[in-house]
This record gives sequence, C-alpha cells and structure tokens, in this order.
Amino acid sequence: MASVELTHSSFGAQIEKTGITLVDFWAEWCGPCRMFAPIFEAASAKYPELTFGKVDTEAQQLLADEAGISSIPTLMVFRDGILLYNNPGALPAEALDEIIKAVQGLNMDDVRKEVAKQNQEAKP
Repeated sequence: MASVELTHSSFGAQIEKTGITLVDFWAEWCGPCRMFAPIFEAASAKYPELTFGKVDTEAQQLLADEAGISSIPTLMVFRDGILLYNNPGALPAEALDEIIKAVQGLNMDDVRKEVAKQNQEAKP
C-alpha cells in the first residue's frame, strides 16, 4: 500500500483509527528526508496491513507546529490512537523494521493501563 498524504484536517482521524499508523514528517528541500522516503515507501509495500502517512511540513506548517516537529524527517508511530514512537532522523530499513515489529508485538491492554496510570499521576 502506498503512503497517504496527511493534512491538518485528516491527521487526527487517521491516527485515532484502530491499528498502526506510521507518519513521516518531511520537506522537499530536506536531504535526509529524500534519503528516508524510499525506505518508508518500501516498508509501506512490505507491511500493507499498516497505514503509512506523510506530512509535508512546508504545506502543513500548522500541523507540524502542533505536532512539535523541530527537526525533519521525524517519524511518529501510533497504534490505536496512542503515540508509541516519536523521533527525528532518517532510519535505515532494518531499524524501521525493528520499530514496526516492536509496535506489532505490544500488548495494547498493558500500554493502555500504563498510559492511564501516567495520566492519573500527572493530575494535580
């Protein structure tokens, strides 16, 4: 499955969906982004059951700001609406595979419990 273009209006609905969504924040002028793009596209073909989204930070500056993007490329990985990975930098294919497999292997009931616990501890 090819990656989908995400915009300010489609981003929230996409990341809240059940399943795994990987999001590549990129820009045309960014050399490391151009190096990572074919790796990201190859992974989208290798893992057709996952959603691969791309956010052009030049066209979607408000979304990039709201997402806290300060360096590109930045990869975010969501599963069932929960952000599980958020790091800048171009990844080699092997590292992207490792991240995908790690996210696929998570027990989401445990993750939701941990998120709930952290949210409870953060309340004043």
